Amino acid sequence: MLQVEIRVKGQIDENWSEWFAGLEIAHTDQDETILTGDVVDQAALYGLLARLRDLGLPLVSATSAEVGRGQATAEKEEDRE
Repeated sequence: MLQVEIRVKGQIDENWSEWFAGLEIAHTDQDETILTGDVVDQAALYGLLARLRDLGLPLVSATSAEVGRGQATAEKEEDRE
């Protein structure tokens, strides 16, 4: 699992979240949209970047960090408590 943050120039309506794999959509004062959340793997990340490209939105930045299985397991255990 990857945690991602993608920034693009322009505004994407929050209603498009589902089309972007359920990523959270936020806007900045610099006319940018920030998409954040989890994707299953690099292939899914590339798919999201392709969708943004197809919309003609200029990419500002894209960062990702792998969520370790131990960390994900610990978070699920905390949710059960």
